Amino acid sequence: MSDSADARTDRAHARTDRAHARTDLEAEESAHNPSALWFGDTGTLGQRSRRVLLELLKGPYVSGAQSPQLWSALVADEGIVRSRLHDLFLELVIDKIDEFAFTRKVVTDEIDVPAAVRSERLTFLDTAMLLVLRQLLLAAPGEQRVIIDREEVYERLAIYRTGDESTFQRNLNGAWNRMSNRLRVLHKAGEDRFEISPMVKFLIDEDQVRELIDVYERIASGEAKGSIAEADPGSHHPDDSADGDPVDETADPVDETAGSVDEIEGDET
Repeated sequence: MSDSADARTDRAHARTDRAHARTDLEAEESAHNPSALWFGDTGTLGQRSRRVLLELLKGPYVSGAQSPQLWSALVADEGIVRSRLHDLFLELVIDKIDEFAFTRKVVTDEIDVPAAVRSERLTFLDTAMLLVLRQLLLAAPGEQRVIIDREEVYERLAIYRTGDESTFQRNLNGAWNRMSNRLRVLHKAGEDRFEISPMVKFLIDEDQVRELIDVYERIASGEAKGSIAEADPGSHHPDDSADGDPVDETADPVDETAGSVDEIEGDET
């Protein structure tokens, strides 16, 4: 065997020895890690707590009513879950009364905080619908469940109609579907009946509430002549909406929330 062949053989043996050493080290670490779920696992959270951390990152929220086991894991390991999220520049927001938890971007002047999770973009009509749902929820204090029908919400939003009726109806349906499927603040509760999730309280803040009420009052008084565009409550963003639809010039920024709401775009046209 030539010297070069011997050298290649020696290098191959060395690589094999290093691989075996890594394997032995991983096996030793796993043996001393009571939280290990698979060979070489160095994680320190239990399986349910890992799952709740993953659901928080996926968004939009974790619900105790919908996922009681995950909620129990979150409550038990709240401190370490919060710490893991801080490692990703995210804040844990938890409501132990209504049993909801979600994440949002850390807000601080001390550092430039990077965006950690893809955020949602909502149309003006989406935000107006959130306001209506919030009002209906708050109008029933003490009720364990607030059940509504679609037409009740659509009637309250009629004042914001722009363009022809068929376009407005399509936009309403699109907003309703986003409430149900993406933000998950509406849950089926029977034939044409839907339950409002308490989570809706967290998706629209007091500044947005005041702005939308101002828009409503301006339209109702005739000042805005029934046009959302003329009653713009905030600054204009030229970007397209998340759905790729054309947007109206009614964008309004809101606080970044991981997995839920980041910006409001204008209505589809």
